[in-house]
Amino acid sequence: MVIPRDRYLEQLVSRKHNGLIKIITGMRRCGKSFLLFKLFKEHLIAEGVPESHIIRIELDDRRNKSLRDPDVCLEYVTSLLKDESKYYLLIDEVQFMAEFEDVLNSFLHIDNLDTYVTGSNSKFLSTDIITEFRGRGDEIHVRPLSFAEYCAVYPDMAWDDAWNIYHTYGGLPYAVLLDKAEDKAQYLKRLFREVYLKDIVERNKVQNNIQMGILLDIISSSIGSLTNPRKLENTFKSDGNISISAATIKQYLDYFIDAFMVEKAERYDIKGKKYISTPQKYYFSDLGLRNARLNFRQQEETHIMENVIYNELRMRGYSVDVGVVEINERTSDGTYARKQIEIDFVANKGSQRYYIQSAFALPSFEKVTQEERPLKNVPDSFKKIIVVKDNIMLRRDDNGITTMGLKQFLLDPNSLEL
Repeated sequence: MVIPRDRYLEQLVSRKHNGLIKIITGMRRCGKSFLLFKLFKEHLIAEGVPESHIIRIELDDRRNKSLRDPDVCLEYVTSLLKDESKYYLLIDEVQFMAEFEDVLNSFLHIDNLDTYVTGSNSKFLSTDIITEFRGRGDEIHVRPLSFAEYCAVYPDMAWDDAWNIYHTYGGLPYAVLLDKAEDKAQYLKRLFREVYLKDIVERNKVQNNIQMGILLDIISSSIGSLTNPRKLENTFKSDGNISISAATIKQYLDYFIDAFMVEKAERYDIKGKKYISTPQKYYFSDLGLRNARLNFRQQEETHIMENVIYNELRMRGYSVDVGVVEINERTSDGTYARKQIEIDFVANKGSQRYYIQSAFALPSFEKVTQEERPLKNVPDSFKKIIVVKDNIMLRRDDNGITTMGLKQFLLDPNSLEL
């Protein structure tokens, strides 16, 4: 079965011939190669581009090891340019090539060559590389299937069944297409062990992968919880009597982020309009991998739902922070004390901003008050939304706060504007 990735294909098509290197990033096995070599190639052929003008190089294939040499690759590509018409160069996992920044800049000087590359770690977009490209790279970040994409694969599946399978086994395309739960679980465990962890250890020359594995277990068990390297250092000492420095922990966390395995959400002081350096929250790019790491034991749907909402916002192109609102609260002795309360997500894109609470359920007036309280203390008029698990009819109260069901939020691409 072919899973359409229309959102990403449209981004590629709209960037054709723009004079930039199209850089497709994303975690391993999320569908970058399929997007480039299957969907985009089919688009080019449908547009009349002859196959001889589509140059395909897969650098993670051992048979192409010689092309990892930058000079050999440059000579190979130029040898295939037989005329002045447009050629399309598609390179998979370009980070396998030494000095690839310099090679890509060389390709930019070939007028009839339109170049597209994929990469699976964020160092691919490091400060040095951005400086090297001098604004000549155009990133398209591909993610595992969203819930709406998953439902498009199984349109006849009931909502509850689709939600339960999706938040358990995630959105990596191959896992989505496997029929049996056991096969999905085994694939995800094997992928975590033999691809992601192996990549991180080999790329970063990790010496103590046992400590790194324990840290990964802790992060997996605490998605959506505020933490920082110092706090994690204390957790190692108290829970396992293990000595590991905060600096090393930060380094490991950066490795996870570089591999696009997890993302970090910073805390943002809404009234003060500034970032708070610590602590932060970590979310998994794919919940199936997170669950596989924990052997599918910890399925706290409240935290999982929060992670899914975070991923949906990021997929829609928003930068996402954790909101912090400072209030003056009256104490039992009648005095007032300053207190910080939290908004789960502050989603920004251009001039758009949304404040969003993830509330698994609102069973009582007290719970409603708790979720609305930080939203009511935001000193601006941007839209405020509470997302609940139940499939409810959208409602808006006198304070302008919108409450909607998770199904509508995830399946309606315009849900934030309703």
